[in-house]
Amino acid sequence: MYKYVSKSENDTINFAYNLAKLLKKGDILVLTGDLGSGKTKFTQGILKYFELEDEISSPTFTIVNEYHKNSTNIYHFDVYRLSDSDEFYAIGGDEYLNNGICIIEWGEIIEDILPKDYVKIKFTKDSQNEDNRILELTANGDNSNKIINEIKNSKS
Repeated sequence: MYKYVSKSENDTINFAYNLAKLLKKGDILVLTGDLGSGKTKFTQGILKYFELEDEISSPTFTIVNEYHKNSTNIYHFDVYRLSDSDEFYAIGGDEYLNNGICIIEWGEIIEDILPKDYVKIKFTKDSQNEDNRILELTANGDNSNKIINEIKNSKS
């Protein structure tokens, strides 16, 4: 596990930007946390690295937004409105998982069907400072462990 304390929205964006440098096709990020805890700002940082930040919109009502840059596909899911993994299968969500980088907000809802290797990031509001967010990264698999070790060593 790796813990990062973000002191502002820009910190969150920059941390995600640096993490994005390590991502490749098939990587999955599961974002969990309360509303307003920084999940969408984090996603904005990932998209910024790929020069797609101007295109970000919340996929709350569409479930998934697709972004394409050169040969990179990024799929931004918001599964908040799904009741379980069966609904994710019903919309064909599983077909995206190996075809690009997947960012899944509220991913704990479908965690039971995710591949064995993904990075889970829990966003928590700091009770001592309302601007701070605590991001806890947990590796689930060898590749995700490698990603977390690299971000630790880069001292983002």
